[in-house]
Amino acid sequence: MPRRSRSFVVRIDEALTAVLAVALLLLVAVYLPSDWRRSYYGPARVIDGDTLVVGSVKTRLKGIDAPETGQFCRRDGTLWRCGEASTAALHGMIAGRNVTCDGAGRDVYNRVLAVCRVGGRDLNREMVKKGWAVAYGAYEAQEKAAKAAEAGIWSGEFERPALWREMFKGT
Repeated sequence: MPRRSRSFVVRIDEALTAVLAVALLLLVAVYLPSDWRRSYYGPARVIDGDTLVVGSVKTRLKGIDAPETGQFCRRDGTLWRCGEASTAALHGMIAGRNVTCDGAGRDVYNRVLAVCRVGGRDLNREMVKKGWAVAYGAYEAQEKAAKAAEAGIWSGEFERPALWREMFKGT
């Protein structure tokens, strides 16, 4: 029985590895949801100060964290509904116009993380700049400016939304 040369076996091994790698890439491409890594455009429905549905895509504004809808803040000793105010601010910025979003991943709730714009205006940046959201990994300069101007939630006392969620989860 003739012996196969070592180089022939190595070539077959390399070819099988290449075929398996291509097959794996094709499987990933077919089954990986694509809406998180593309731009999408359409009418938007505001859920809260950092969440909206654009077309049919549930979207979380990347790099910001807005007060929860049921969250209260304190200004001049009086409680006020800062979560509802944040939601209203985002709604006002959109004002019935179509929204364009650039997906950049998904969060733990399977929402697409995105930077969204209306007429070229970055909604994520504007929410922080106007004081209706805190920076969450981005927009630090806008947060500092909003804080200095005592804009939005910075006009009084508040719990950061992540801390508020932790304190009130399950209620």
